Amino acid sequence: MKQLEQRITENGIDYVLIGDYYYPDLELPKDEEPHYGKYGSMGLDYIKEYKKGLYSSLRIEGRLIRHLNEINNTANEQMEILVRQMIQRQGISADMKSENWPGRPGAVNNIHSAAEEIICNELIYQ
Repeated sequence: MKQLEQRITENGIDYVLIGDYYYPDLELPKDEEPHYGKYGSMGLDYIKEYKKGLYSSLRIEGRLIRHLNEINNTANEQMEILVRQMIQRQGISADMKSENWPGRPGAVNNIHSAAEEIICNELIYQ
């Protein structure tokens, strides 16, 4: 009986012998290290559930982690800017904190929630 080669190349694709069949020897491209947090995780959940084609494409091309890192970085930067602008527009100052104004924490939390909703709708859920 003829001895089969363990590896062959056809049309530029390497194949490896496993059992009686040759399978393409494919490897996914390397992606960058994940450092995404809350907003990257939210983006991951969203594209896995509602944009399966985009998820598959990013994953196969090795760009998923980079995409999630970018979403997270952009969302954090935008949150910081939006919260600062909304605090200024509503006239909430650091002096109110030193005066122990009881409504300041609630007002800042409301601003943070509103800014997060804007970020999610504009950046993550698209």
